[in-house]
Amino acid sequence: MKVTVNVECSPQEARAFLGLPDVEPLNDYMISAMKQRMEQNIHSMKPEEMMKNWSSLGVTAQDQFFKLMQSAAQASMGSFGGKDAK
Repeated sequence: MKVTVNVECSPQEARAFLGLPDVEPLNDYMISAMKQRMEQNIHSMKPEEMMKNWSSLGVTAQDQFFKLMQSAAQASMGSFGGKDAK
């Protein structure tokens, strides 16, 4: 036997029903604090520097992944052309 129950409620109602804490005030506080810090520091930041910092993380990760794949390929090719090939 299969039983399906559909319950329509808001996220707040679901949290209250399940006994979960209401974290909305904490979330609002954290968001406002982050906005204040960004507003205080945004004038000292240069867009070029921000983009350079953000893009360097992607380039670094890409380079590390490429080196990993390259070393794995060399290791696998070494097993084909190693001592057993002579």
